[in-house]
Amino acid sequence: MSQLLTGFDKPYAAFLFDMDGTILNSLASTERVWGRWAERHGLNATEFLPTMHGSRAVDTIARLNLPGVSPEREAAAITEAEIDDVEGVVALPGAAVFLRSLPVERWAIVTSSPLRLARRRLEAAGLPLPAVIVTAEDVAIGKPNPQCYILGAERLGVRPSECLVFEDVRAGILAGEAAGADVMVVTATQHHEESYATHSTLPSYEGVKPILFNDGRIGISRS
Repeated sequence: MSQLLTGFDKPYAAFLFDMDGTILNSLASTERVWGRWAERHGLNATEFLPTMHGSRAVDTIARLNLPGVSPEREAAAITEAEIDDVEGVVALPGAAVFLRSLPVERWAIVTSSPLRLARRRLEAAGLPLPAVIVTAEDVAIGKPNPQCYILGAERLGVRPSECLVFEDVRAGILAGEAAGADVMVVTATQHHEESYATHSTLPSYEGVKPILFNDGRIGISRS
């Protein structure tokens, strides 16, 4: 018999999904591209790579304050390199079936990736493009600022507090919390336990199904 997941025993107006690490695995591609970039700029890739997941490229580069480096120009170049390199980009187990089983007006993707890269990775992973998608270009400040999740809820016509956010890294978890949403942490690609000690978790979408309530709201169940 199916039961609602512990900690989320209530219906939601909508689900808001991060993309990378949450519904698809792009870790190999991301770290290839960013690793090469870090080495060109004299950074220790081993130390740098864990710090950049979940944030917009332009914000990641700006935080480094590298002399003579334009965050906008470098971020654009990185985006092109990531669009060209989708080898190993795959859907997380069960994600395609789960997303396609959701009512189209009840879910959105909220990602730190630019739109062209998001479309490319979703296509490579065989995942559906939702009716609503919030990308790096849509916000002035990226995660962990909650602006992106507030906008995602707004575009679906609901309040953030009525949403369940699916995330995988600390920046996104903080953004979801700050927006006032509940957060489910997907642990398939990231294992930073301190980031989700107080949240329910999913290792994948296998065995997870949506519950459709009579009032149009949705929940999740696990067999």
